[in-house]
Amino acid sequence: MSTHKLVLIRTAVIAAVVALCACAPQQSYDLMIENGTVIDGSGSAGSETDVAIADGKIAAIGDLANAAAKRRIDATGLVVSPGFIDMHNHSDDTLLDEPNCESMIRQGVTTMVLGEGGSQGPRHPGGKPWTTLGGYFDHVEQKGVAANIASYVGQTQVWTYVKGDEMRAASDAEMEKMKQEIAAAMEQGAMGLSTSLLMPPSSLVTTEQLVELAKVAAKYGGVYSSHIRDEGEGVFDSVAEAIQVGRGAGVRVDIIHLKIADKALWGRMPEVVGMIDKARDEGLDIRANVYPYTAGQNNLRAIIPPWAHDGGNEKMLERLRAPKTRARMRKDILSGLPGWYNHYLATGGGWEGMLLVSFSNEKNKQFVGKRMSELIAARGGDPVEVLFDVLLEENGGVPTVFFHHSEEDMQLALKQTYTSIGSDGSAISPDGPSGKTHPHPRWYGTFPRVLARYVRELKTLELPQAVHKMTAMNAEKINLLDRGLLKEGYWADVTVFDPETVADKATFEKPQQYPEGIPYVIVNGEVVLDNYKHSGSRSGRVLRGPGHKAKAGSSPVSD
Repeated sequence: MSTHKLVLIRTAVIAAVVALCACAPQQSYDLMIENGTVIDGSGSAGSETDVAIADGKIAAIGDLANAAAKRRIDATGLVVSPGFIDMHNHSDDTLLDEPNCESMIRQGVTTMVLGEGGSQGPRHPGGKPWTTLGGYFDHVEQKGVAANIASYVGQTQVWTYVKGDEMRAASDAEMEKMKQEIAAAMEQGAMGLSTSLLMPPSSLVTTEQLVELAKVAAKYGGVYSSHIRDEGEGVFDSVAEAIQVGRGAGVRVDIIHLKIADKALWGRMPEVVGMIDKARDEGLDIRANVYPYTAGQNNLRAIIPPWAHDGGNEKMLERLRAPKTRARMRKDILSGLPGWYNHYLATGGGWEGMLLVSFSNEKNKQFVGKRMSELIAARGGDPVEVLFDVLLEENGGVPTVFFHHSEEDMQLALKQTYTSIGSDGSAISPDGPSGKTHPHPRWYGTFPRVLARYVRELKTLELPQAVHKMTAMNAEKINLLDRGLLKEGYWADVTVFDPETVADKATFEKPQQYPEGIPYVIVNGEVVLDNYKHSGSRSGRVLRGPGHKAKAGSSPVSD
């Protein structure tokens, strides 16, 4: 064959290939985020590249300048990271009233982990259109929600469901019933068992009983998340108990908002860290989460000693009305009781260390956002007697911020390789049902505060490390195997922020303020926060745990 003929054949082949390529459909994506610095959540440094999203998932990462997309977001100068996973969130109820989850979405949160102590199931009929945790999940799916949710089954919930509020030990038969309820919740999709051991009646559970209950969660691949029994004088014993549960049940442990909340013990966080390090060196999987503030939120009723809670709220109110029991409570508050975390003493014995969040009684609403010391001064009289009177007027409860731990201790906890971020807040909005309350600023500012104060300003953490603590670390902790990383095939939960301007605006004085510097948040591939405006999208999903058993003829909402 002549050279001329070979050239003609080669030319024809090339032309045919070019023609075929021209006719082949080009890859087209739903959304392209281009020119941003991608920090993928693994802890690795970022790089400037593009992220393509299709069918709700990360479809490609790389130089995609020539690829087609229905929409493009220019992220020049911005960081593109996985959506933040809030390891400790209390939006169980608020998301039903405010499914747009504004205060969380605007922080970059795309997944909220619910169910500390008190979860949404099991519950007795009445008051809610569901009786099980699975029923709650179904309800949320039908209603729609902007962020993904996951939930533990709460030990307090199970305890009171089985045996009520009476202050007595659980019988063997009741323990067996509790195990059955935990197993049922795990099969409905719970991520594990969570405890809130600080307050009665669940504080009556013994360490041995916790081990037995946690074994049930472990059997289904769940974890043990624990608000420990005492964050003050008994913090060392309480951390030791969490470790003991992990060892006895063979379960991963996550200690809820690790801190030392007692002025008398400030500076001793290295001892707590040492305890956890030792357990981890022994092969136990002990972890913790932290919020970046030096105050926590509970309730004024937490100042009332445990024995006075026997029988529930109505019984406590009866004791508050009786002079004899008031006198006994007063003595215990001022002097303390062995084994009881006393919020009054933890703040240093000063009422100025308590900020009042909300009231139901009209006469007290003028003190929203004020310190308890200001209310006492306005009322006059004995401070403890004023406390009792206010609790009676407020039907036994006043949400309260307590200033009780130190910056140095908090930062040491934050820096540990096994600590992640959880807000301990709820999803609300200034214009919603909770808009006139005075919540802890963490409800609006936790995640941007980490990025602004503890990365950019104080350099406590490096940026990739902080992103890892807010994303992949939390996903891995509860076995979310397809979230928490920007990785092809993973669900497209994405947060885009400006590392130079991202900041929390919420303060203890003015908490109902959205953060700045987070223009875009994407949940399951849909843009929920679009150039700082909520799109109204409710693309969140219920993320069920590894023990979930789908109903016949259906499939899990997310895997």
